[in-house]
Amino acid sequence: MTVTQPAAARAAQILSRPTVINGLTVPNRIVMAPMTRMFSPGGVPGEDVVSYYSRRAAAGVGLVVTEGTYVGHESAGQSDRVPRFHGEEQLAGWAKVADAVHAAGGTIVPQLWHIGMVRQQGQPPFAEAPAVGPSGLRIGADEATGKAMTQSDLDDVIGAFAEAAADAERIGFDGVEIHGAHGYLVDQFLWSGTNRRSDAYGGDPVARTKFGAEIVAAVRERVSPDFPVIFRYSQWKQEAYDARLAETPEELEAILAPLAAAGVDAFHASTRRYWIPEFDGSDLNLAGWTKKLTGRPTISVGSVGLDGEFLGAFAGQGSALKGIDDLLDRLEAEEFDFVAVGRALLQDPEWAAKVLDGRFGELAPYDAAALKTLS
Repeated sequence: MTVTQPAAARAAQILSRPTVINGLTVPNRIVMAPMTRMFSPGGVPGEDVVSYYSRRAAAGVGLVVTEGTYVGHESAGQSDRVPRFHGEEQLAGWAKVADAVHAAGGTIVPQLWHIGMVRQQGQPPFAEAPAVGPSGLRIGADEATGKAMTQSDLDDVIGAFAEAAADAERIGFDGVEIHGAHGYLVDQFLWSGTNRRSDAYGGDPVARTKFGAEIVAAVRERVSPDFPVIFRYSQWKQEAYDARLAETPEELEAILAPLAAAGVDAFHASTRRYWIPEFDGSDLNLAGWTKKLTGRPTISVGSVGLDGEFLGAFAGQGSALKGIDDLLDRLEAEEFDFVAVGRALLQDPEWAAKVLDGRFGELAPYDAAALKTLS
């Protein structure tokens, strides 16, 4: 990718600006997107995970959002190689990650995760635990194959998120991100396709936010007032890429307002391609609309620096480089506040440093082989 010197200087100027989320000053506008890596046997992040994150912070990533980490509920996950955010050994490993990122000059938040009905029973770390969700429905199914959550189940999961957030602050993280996207548990409540409840947690779009808002409120209560709470959400779901929570800005505002009121400090709006307008009649993407509707800082994400979207990566597809002029235009116009980078940072730990230094010619296209290592 050839970039002129003025364009390179512009990239450094725009991306280098410190930006605040609640009480946290992030040193620049580059965020490492959460990417599941499965390199934590027993759910414990080891020294290789410490190095993986700290290398990217040392190379200029302002805010690291970790891969999804299972909260302390038996049905939260389905792999013993995905890290957990509960347990003495697991939290000790995460404390080392946070310390190393700070020593490298970055900031870091864990992504707190419950996969809900995505879970296949019989899988570790708790093989006998059932798949749970708002209505026991998997995406695209009309018959329940899992457990519809009782009030006791809801309370347990809400408590698990709050406990994980409190632990994150205690061991030195800079905030937390709640995973409410991509068809996992919180998103299963937000979406009518998986939430068929007739109680206070189901029905219209505002009622479907109740579970997510209660998680946010419980987290907010357990952490300091200036400890940032980020909420990640998406329209699309795994196996339902055309799914939408909202068809209009008005519908989106009805969903986001209760979450903001509950204590969300910033929204991480997940799209597959950041340059796609979200609604007809406007060039704003999902993060842009989120900022406009809530007034909260937003993080945009989706194939930054690459010409293909990430789903192909898991099918072994690579991606060629794509320029970031449009991204810089949007940041300069304050459409959103941060940009999260996924595969480009997975491929190259030095991506942020190269972009900030104007060394665009040194960037490499994405190779799916990068998924197999913690380089």
